[in-house]
Amino acid sequence: MTKVYIDGQLYEKEEAKISVFDHGLLYGDGVFEGIRVYNGKIFKCREHIDRLYESARAIGIKIPMDKNAMVEAMENTLKANNLTQAYIRLVVTRGVGDLGLDPRLCKKASVIVITDKIQLYPPEIYEKGLELIIASTPRNHQSALSPRIKSLNYLNNIMAKMEGQQANVREVVMLNLEGYVCECSADNIFLVKNGVLKTPAASAGILKGITRDTIMELAHEMGIPVREENITRFDLYVADEVFLCGTGAELIAAIKIDGRVIDDGKPGPIFKQLLAKFRELASV
Repeated sequence: MTKVYIDGQLYEKEEAKISVFDHGLLYGDGVFEGIRVYNGKIFKCREHIDRLYESARAIGIKIPMDKNAMVEAMENTLKANNLTQAYIRLVVTRGVGDLGLDPRLCKKASVIVITDKIQLYPPEIYEKGLELIIASTPRNHQSALSPRIKSLNYLNNIMAKMEGQQANVREVVMLNLEGYVCECSADNIFLVKNGVLKTPAASAGILKGITRDTIMELAHEMGIPVREENITRFDLYVADEVFLCGTGAELIAAIKIDGRVIDDGKPGPIFKQLLAKFRELASV
């Protein structure tokens, strides 16, 4: 039976419940991290934990445990579920409070750890690549809510994802309000042009993904030039390669965007090299 950690205790999945007065439910008031586990090791654990605590601090949530205790909670939940290859969803909500937006209504934040297996895409998609569209739903403006806060409110991304479903594609590209490529609904995005690896800069309004940072580090080690810059939809259409990355998806090639085939319509050589290096790193 799957066990879920809630505020210091492990519960069977069917008994893992939060209050209807939790402000995470009522207002999307909280933060989260998605983390992978390979061979029993929490991948990029410290980076994820640091980002969680920074997100919480940015919205004024005091997490009621230190970072070491948080890591221990994840490890104990993995052990309770006998998982060595897994996905962790780490959630911190503002906590239980009366109705109303005032965060002072919540006396203590709640911590939830869910561990499970994950498979976002079938194996053939990783081999052949996937098709994208550019969504008409723009990414939230970063001056309204910093994209560096990994908050529980994903409605902006969900609305874009729905466009993809209506177009019968699995993922979409989101532009910022200036019309530059930002990210996908659940992943960061890269392109390759003339041997140079390019990705939208943080100033475009992206979530600085930990997998994204890892790929750039690997590219530097491999001698592949990397640039963070403004990218247009034209740049995607004429790219030699396009691929996505994220904790859940890892790396996955895009072979068609808005009906336009990317190069020869197959995952490209730099993508394949980076994927191999990433899997090598994750398996250590």
